[in-house]
Amino acid sequence: MRINVVGLDIGSTAVRGVELSATGKTKLNLLRFHEIPLPPGAVSRGEVVKPEIVAFALKKLWSEGGFKSKNVVLGTGNQRVLVRDLSVPKISLKRIRESLPFQVQSTLQIPVEDSLLDFYPVSESMGEQGPMVNGLLIVAEKSEILSNIRAVERAGLTPVEVDLIPFALNRLLLHRPGVKGTVALIDVGGNTTSIIIASDGVPWFVRIIPTGGDDLTQALAAGLEINTKEAEEFKRTLKLGTDLTIAEDSGSKISQCVCGKCLVELAIVNNSRATGILQTAHAREILQTVTGELLGSLRSTVSYFNNTRPQDPVCQILITGGGAQLTGFAQALSEVTYIPVTEADPFAMVTLARRLKAKKLKESHLSISVALGLALRSLS
Repeated sequence: MRINVVGLDIGSTAVRGVELSATGKTKLNLLRFHEIPLPPGAVSRGEVVKPEIVAFALKKLWSEGGFKSKNVVLGTGNQRVLVRDLSVPKISLKRIRESLPFQVQSTLQIPVEDSLLDFYPVSESMGEQGPMVNGLLIVAEKSEILSNIRAVERAGLTPVEVDLIPFALNRLLLHRPGVKGTVALIDVGGNTTSIIIASDGVPWFVRIIPTGGDDLTQALAAGLEINTKEAEEFKRTLKLGTDLTIAEDSGSKISQCVCGKCLVELAIVNNSRATGILQTAHAREILQTVTGELLGSLRSTVSYFNNTRPQDPVCQILITGGGAQLTGFAQALSEVTYIPVTEADPFAMVTLARRLKAKKLKESHLSISVALGLALRSLS
């Protein structure tokens, strides 16, 4: 009997829940979606630091979102999660997972007893000792996952599964009709950026980079001497790769002050025409430094995969996540990788319940992907 569950994404800035139902072989019905913002510091790098605050937010999420089930699928995917290739003799998947502690204990940087291990089979081959199963080994720190589970249980919810976030995104965005060839899916979150590369929906490579959209927010706040809220508002007016100036017109008053606070006020006033925002050389330098490091890591990752699998190079890049909403990011990523980049559409397989506000969902289309992919786990 299928258990109705809610995909629960505990992010650094918000908690998000999604409830789905199957309506046919290829379409799913999005019944409920809601998100509640979190105060800074409640969640750090994917780990719940202040469980009482997160539990309170989750209770509010359920009461306002109207979710019918208290069973949840959680996601994990911070920089402390290790994913690497592993080939083992062909036996049942259950026995492979039982044998993992003995197979990998000498190669782990943390004790096996402090780790949670899993194996994702990808293909089969013939080795010197007989048939082999090739796949991906997943190693996560037990303490981080347990802290999240405790916060969820404190809110009166029941975790039924924990899924790797890149796999959840692959299930939603790559493992579906119409997505062919070798595709890299890049999710730019608040504190981390994950990359999963799949061929015809089968994942071959996963990397998690400890950099995300919040790094730019914090750098702007420190560099321009403004608070985090002002830095976040200012970030939304920036455009990567272009020097911006203000067009003169009789209806605009241009402040001559270029301090951080005045720049934010100016950005907010001119928010409807973001291409008219004045940026100081310092703000541009911060933008280029933070995003340049991330773009460089992404380019190196894609190049590494292409060099190791020249027969199946990446032919397309899809981006998702709140950090990918930075204006000009997709174009800049395409320029450094020489590969077409487009925004992923999380609603390609989903129909919306009539009571849902389509406009709100469209505005959240990049940040909803993780919760959607987690909710799919129960229907796959």
